[in-house]
Amino acid sequence: MNGNKIVRSIKPYEKLEFRDDFMFGKVMQDKELCHDVLECMLQESVGNLQEIETQKEFRYIYDGKPIRMDVYTKDNESVFDAEMQNLNKKTLKSLELPRRTRFYQSSIDTDHLNKGNTYDTLPDSKILFICTFDPFQRGLYKYTFSLKCEEEDSIRLDDGTTRVFFNCGYTGKDIPEEMIDLYSYIVTGTVGNDLTRRIHNGVLSARKREDWRSAYMKEMVLLMDAKQEGREEGREDTIIGNIRELMKNMKWTAEQAMKALGLSEEDQAKYISML
Repeated sequence: MNGNKIVRSIKPYEKLEFRDDFMFGKVMQDKELCHDVLECMLQESVGNLQEIETQKEFRYIYDGKPIRMDVYTKDNESVFDAEMQNLNKKTLKSLELPRRTRFYQSSIDTDHLNKGNTYDTLPDSKILFICTFDPFQRGLYKYTFSLKCEEEDSIRLDDGTTRVFFNCGYTGKDIPEEMIDLYSYIVTGTVGNDLTRRIHNGVLSARKREDWRSAYMKEMVLLMDAKQEGREEGREDTIIGNIRELMKNMKWTAEQAMKALGLSEEDQAKYISML
């Protein structure tokens, strides 16, 4: 594999912005800053945050391949998973954002229960997708989902789960000014208020960290190697193993497991016959 080709395809570390996954995770390690970003996005009070874990791994996948969450933290009442999402030349449909939130939610719950906890102790959870584009193409500044009765809107399931998709490309002025400034900073890098100034200072400081630069380059090269390996022989065996492990550990059907792995309908038809 040509190493120079890999390097050319990787965004230089010194050009990473807050909207880039790696930089987002590093800057959000600042507990006070993470707290304030969550409060701004949710427009509600957030309690004192406990440990902040970036690239939180849930290992339910064959061959030890983890599910990673960008920023994972808790206060006294809720679990927060914040994901920065760019299109990165992909189609909106291929991102499968709604099903990914379902996958992430099930991972959070399974992790809690695997520690010996009971269902009644499951914490409230908020999964946040901070998108640099409109994830549902309906022109809203955010899309909030929680379960309710289809026959009677006033009846809420009240299972403690909330999923919110933020459209940072929103340009309307009918939202809180601090959200306008944060949205603008995420998309353009333009500093507009104290919160975005603090975020930007965090980005500038992070760019000076040589240990983080090395970690970034290592992560990017491993990612490129993984993509190459996926094209080589043995790919089918690995995918079948992944499907079976998800079916076993997550109690999913084959179809649910394959969708979570991002397989196309054509590939799904092929692998279902191989199980």
